[in-house]
Amino acid sequence: MNQLNQNHLPKFDASSIEKAKILYATASRYNANWHSNLHTHYCSELFYVTEGQGKLQIENEVYPISTHDLIIINPNVKHTEISDIEHPLAYMVIGVEDVELASSEDDDIRFCILNLKDIKDTIRFYFSNILNEYAYETLDSDIMCRNLLENLLILLGRQVNFTVALTPILKKSALLCINIRQYIDNHLKENISLDMLADHAHVSKYHMVHIFTEEYGVSPINYLILKRIEEGKKLLKTTDHSLALISRTLGFSSPSYFSQVFKKHVQCTPMEYRQKSRK
Repeated sequence: MNQLNQNHLPKFDASSIEKAKILYATASRYNANWHSNLHTHYCSELFYVTEGQGKLQIENEVYPISTHDLIIINPNVKHTEISDIEHPLAYMVIGVEDVELASSEDDDIRFCILNLKDIKDTIRFYFSNILNEYAYETLDSDIMCRNLLENLLILLGRQVNFTVALTPILKKSALLCINIRQYIDNHLKENISLDMLADHAHVSKYHMVHIFTEEYGVSPINYLILKRIEEGKKLLKTTDHSLALISRTLGFSSPSYFSQVFKKHVQCTPMEYRQKSRK
């Protein structure tokens, strides 16, 4: 099941929403720099289309979306938004921790698309105020955001009669770490920073470093360096590429820095390693 079947869902569990937490709240509008790449989040996402039309891609499936549609996407579901060129998409999005769509049966609930034209002013009120409170961080804005989110979730529950289920903290942390690790593995040769990883994961970099180090025993940046060194060892063994080319290919700032890092972890220089491996 991809979208919610109201007949299969229990009543909305209002007691669970008290533990919901906003991780991010932003507004987006289509422009020439928009990249529609499939991605996942370890939290649930709520986004409300304020203008335009386009498509929502979930895995390999595509669904039309337009103004006044509200989309709820569960954690770790691959998705992206594709805007119509003539009617560009604009939407507000909120990342919410500790809640997800759940079914009373064993259906695979991944996402939900609701057209809320009849209550569009109310929905826009909640989204706009959450975004404003989250952005400006005024006195007691965290309390205000929490109250607004609780009311929004209750309102949504009335529309579809869905329930929310708590996601275990350890499970979420592990999934977040997997997400970060996979991003590093897939972008090994790019200029990756802690800020970039934190933006990708939608968490603070301090929290990210803490849980990643706790999960794998090494910080994200050290994991990146170790992966690059492993790739460097392969290139040194199997190619005749120069040190300059290998270091540049792996994203190191200079051959000397690559040699310095390599020797620190392998206890020999790259050229010494190449000679030993070929003997």
